[in-house]
Amino acid sequence: MSKAVVTGAAGFIGGRLSHRLLDDGWEVVGIDAFLDTYDPAEKLARAAGLVRRSGFTLATGHLTELNLEECLGGSEVVFHLAGRAGVRASFELESRYRRDNVDSTARLVSAAKRTASVRRLVYASSSSVYGDAPLPFSEDTATRPVSPYGASKLEAERICVEESDERLETIALRYFTVYGPGQRPDMGLRKFAEAAWTGQPITIFGDGSQSRDFTYVDDIVEATCRAARAPVAGVAVNVGGGSRVSLLAVIDLLAQITGRRLDVRHTDFARGDVRHTGADLTRAKRLLGFKATTPFREGYASEVQWVRSTLQEARRSA
Repeated sequence: MSKAVVTGAAGFIGGRLSHRLLDDGWEVVGIDAFLDTYDPAEKLARAAGLVRRSGFTLATGHLTELNLEECLGGSEVVFHLAGRAGVRASFELESRYRRDNVDSTARLVSAAKRTASVRRLVYASSSSVYGDAPLPFSEDTATRPVSPYGASKLEAERICVEESDERLETIALRYFTVYGPGQRPDMGLRKFAEAAWTGQPITIFGDGSQSRDFTYVDDIVEATCRAARAPVAGVAVNVGGGSRVSLLAVIDLLAQITGRRLDVRHTDFARGDVRHTGADLTRAKRLLGFKATTPFREGYASEVQWVRSTLQEARRSA
């Protein structure tokens, strides 16, 4: 049985990855600090579901404070998904983003190099490292993040990639807007769905023409698992859904899925938000053999129905 560490195991993607690894026969040590970036109850519920599974162990604490060599001991692969997400908040909380994204990563990489069993570290980077670069974003495109969040992810990514050697192989995956059931409550797609089901106004920053390369969570997990065994290291690789969707198109699809007339309102563009994202996936196909398989219409329908079920369960509990 292979053993892996997943940092951020109680998060949206980390939880999904942990279940996938357990399904595949891995023993998993999950690490999570349960940061206050959103309601900790969601993270606690995910952690509870994992703890009930055979082969899973949870270590609670911050990566800058835990005895990491003890946590990593016996593991072959470290999947590093922990961090502080969100563009807008990073302008007000820059020091926290540095601690949670940069300092934590530096300490984890150092501990991994000192742990004899660890052979590979897979880092969850972000498309935010590109800023408003020309489309499509290639890994060779100049990185110019436009937010402290993007800058912190880029610095952490560089720490990982530059430390790759024969002792510890590293690979950074630049995730493009991940969505699906369980998505973070601060993300637009979930907020839109919640507003639709509760009859509240939907607020769009800007005119809605901005677009994103949305990537379904199970596709992200597939690429992340492939990166653990890819015959390449010391590189960054884009992981995207393969097509761009505008926010106006998202709203149209949401109306179709819910069968409701939506109250859409517009406000100013948000600070730090880029106009468009789009991944060049040539490297992902070549190095990981990866191609996303979930069409946006299908994936978003799954998330919208999950949101409905979550709201219904909350009403029953109340």
